[in-house]
Amino acid sequence: MASVRLLCLLNGKAAGCSRTLARTGCRNVCSSPSRLQSMSAWVIDQYGSSGVLRHTEEITIPTINFAHDVMIKVSAASLNPLDVNMRGGYGAALLNIRRDPLSVLNSFSEFPLILGRDLSGVVVDCGSGVTHFAPGDEVWAAIPPWKQGSLAEYVTLTEYEVSYKPKSLSHIEAASIPYVANTAFSALVNTGGLCRENSLNKRVLITGASGGVGTFSIQLLKAWGAHVTVTCSQNAEGLVRGLGADEVVDYTSGDMAEQLEMMQRFDVILDNVGGDTEEWAMGLLKPWSGAKYVTLVSPLLLKTDSMGLLDGTLNAGLTLHNKAFQNITSSGVFYRWAFYAPDGPTLDEVSRLVDTGKILPVVEAQFPFTQVPQAFQKLEGGHARGKTVVKVAEDDECIETAESEQGVQVTSQQN
Repeated sequence: MASVRLLCLLNGKAAGCSRTLARTGCRNVCSSPSRLQSMSAWVIDQYGSSGVLRHTEEITIPTINFAHDVMIKVSAASLNPLDVNMRGGYGAALLNIRRDPLSVLNSFSEFPLILGRDLSGVVVDCGSGVTHFAPGDEVWAAIPPWKQGSLAEYVTLTEYEVSYKPKSLSHIEAASIPYVANTAFSALVNTGGLCRENSLNKRVLITGASGGVGTFSIQLLKAWGAHVTVTCSQNAEGLVRGLGADEVVDYTSGDMAEQLEMMQRFDVILDNVGGDTEEWAMGLLKPWSGAKYVTLVSPLLLKTDSMGLLDGTLNAGLTLHNKAFQNITSSGVFYRWAFYAPDGPTLDEVSRLVDTGKILPVVEAQFPFTQVPQAFQKLEGGHARGKTVVKVAEDDECIETAESEQGVQVTSQQN
């Protein structure tokens, strides 16, 4: 699907217009809310704890401003630890520069800010240059952290950030995947160098594997033929084994590092935990074989927040350089940081894996739109066993949850 998208984009505006006309009968005629001026959303007006969350009906509806914009009516969204961190101001220094490069010179304010990085919904309007989507298409997407989020009725993204929703999933199920999928691909593929063609029998260790990124990564790696070892607590063992994990190490029983040292060395380590993990994990990699340690817990945004944009970036860069140099020279292993990277074509590939039953959604809890603060509280409780999802559209026939619902759901596919 990614190659089809690229071809469509290269075909030019005329071909795209005729394709859309054939599908919809008229360009940009849809149930667009353009006649409305405001929408319902959950926002924050300052950084802080869950008390800063505020529901409002007065947020300006996002509009189509550029030729490749796609406007989406949000059916469901999901929460991630990043949302909790962003609510507290994590990454604000760097993200505000991305939102407005002149923010260091003017009185720019990011508030009111809408959180939420995942969405599943329906296209309601398209820019004149959009060739891959049309009003009425069911889509899913991961939203860049510098854009307004999905805890709102409508979102506008570029078509390059959007993908067709898997046909086999409801909107609730689909909303649980985009952020973790894009994050896992960024870490394992873009940074770790793994792919479908080279992962057979590769030994991969995933720390903190029972959360959203971990449960997705297990399934992706098993679909590619890798041998997957994970760390998690004992009460999550059934979940991760059900998703395909070959070996499970309980971090609550004894010395986890000692248990892992008794195993064969690994080709790739994906660290979702951070802290002192890297102090003992680097020695678990195969020496002088191109093995990679990839962490999703880097100090970059923390340093830019605390030290300022320039000093923080320089300090973080120096930290990365020193650790990378030390490990490559001492044992021939690579030390790398990975970051969340929204990407529509990646979700095209994930959609195929979902519709063939290789990837299953893992939903731990569901909440109605009126209970977004409770959804955040659930997420902040820690020990995640999948994703926390919020139903946004009241009239969505694919969503049946009326109240918050606890318990992990690994949904089987009917193809």
